[in-house]
Amino acid sequence: MSHLAAYTIIGLAVLVGSLVQGAVGLGVGLVGSPIAAMLDPASMPGGMLVASTVLPLFTLATEWRHVDLRGSGFAIGGRLAGTIIAVWLLGGMSPRALGLSVGVMVLVAVALSATTLKIAATPATLVGAGAIAGVTSTTTSIGGPPLALVYQHAPGPRVRATLAMFFAIGSAFSLGSLAVAGRLDAHEMVVGLVSVPFVAAGFALAGPLRRYLDRGHTKSVVLVVAALAAAVLVVKNLF
Repeated sequence: MSHLAAYTIIGLAVLVGSLVQGAVGLGVGLVGSPIAAMLDPASMPGGMLVASTVLPLFTLATEWRHVDLRGSGFAIGGRLAGTIIAVWLLGGMSPRALGLSVGVMVLVAVALSATTLKIAATPATLVGAGAIAGVTSTTTSIGGPPLALVYQHAPGPRVRATLAMFFAIGSAFSLGSLAVAGRLDAHEMVVGLVSVPFVAAGFALAGPLRRYLDRGHTKSVVLVVAALAAAVLVVKNLF
């Protein structure tokens, strides 16, 4: 497959993921990362991190008033701690085992949430969700489901804006860490920059879907996307 064809397919995957995330609050990593890892492993993780940093900025530009600043602060603190924990865990636990464990935990949480369980957005749950997201983001490039489950009962704009703040700061931190460590090369940045127009197109197309979900359908779609992300984690690490 030519580089042009690979970049086009990755771009289309990013567009679909951006459409989902633009409407729900998470999704670009869920759709884009597996495709990029399959077609161009050398573009990971930097290429997807660029998309994951740029897309939340579009959301914040339009819905910044709905950010839960206090909650996102706890979650971001948890994410930074989770990143450190992930580095430590990788010394004695394989990324495959970590991905499987977190994927199963999220699937169980989604199943319980679909019945009677309600996860309140307390400092403890926010820090915990942020820490788990930090671990999974560092080891598998998918980190949205834990925090999305905490905010599943919030209005759509609150979910999207708060997750956007979490992703923008977290992804920028990850990019900076890779650059400082000398692990971010020009090819990854090129793939990431090529994906930006697809990010913008996906976000623009998400407008009608956002309006539909904001009529009371956000929770069910958040649970579906979180379950899909967890399933991707499980399948990816099993095979």
